[in-house]
Amino acid sequence: MEEKKISKAVIGRLPRYYRYLGELIEEGVERISSNELSVRMKVTASQIRQDLNNFGGFGQQGYGYNVRYLYAEIAKILGIDQQHNLIIIGAGNLGQAIANYTNFERRGFLIKGMFDINPKLIGLVIRGIEIRSVDELESFIKANDIQIAALTIPKTKAPEIADRLVKAGIKAIWNFAHTDLVVPEDVVVENVHLSESLMRLSYRVSSRKLEEEAKKAERN
Repeated sequence: MEEKKISKAVIGRLPRYYRYLGELIEEGVERISSNELSVRMKVTASQIRQDLNNFGGFGQQGYGYNVRYLYAEIAKILGIDQQHNLIIIGAGNLGQAIANYTNFERRGFLIKGMFDINPKLIGLVIRGIEIRSVDELESFIKANDIQIAALTIPKTKAPEIADRLVKAGIKAIWNFAHTDLVVPEDVVVENVHLSESLMRLSYRVSSRKLEEEAKKAERN
């Protein structure tokens, strides 16, 4: 397939397609049309076809999509048909919550290690994973073929740790620290700012409330 630029919006919808297809497989559904999928996902059938056509289409007119085949193909596109070794830097509440989320392993993300600077946490075991000192970070990355690092640490510590990760060969950082990281172009960063997400939710609630108040005023 000829390489082309895929929009972030399309990429952002792929995990959702994957989740819904997984649910269809659990329900025993073998084939589904874009119209039927659109009803479930609340996305237009046209949008579904356009999104999937970026990667070859996968369906036939009047025949629909083979659910298991499409599920497997999207897994390949997302790269979750293979194992990714992951470490977590920051073993506080958020780091431990991530370590305890078993669904990551079903998606091919294997948590190999956790790291912290707190001597009270070092040595503890979370779901079979020992919390280690950050002093062991570089040697552990090289010995365990780590591809992804999750940062669940204060923002003041994040830049320093990110630099160490990059020098150790990490090419992907899952960043929960409330700061934007400066890294080389060949290092991918996925920012997860929980407070910003909550503020966006607050905006939507406030906007809806204002709309309802405006409609009420019009009626009166």
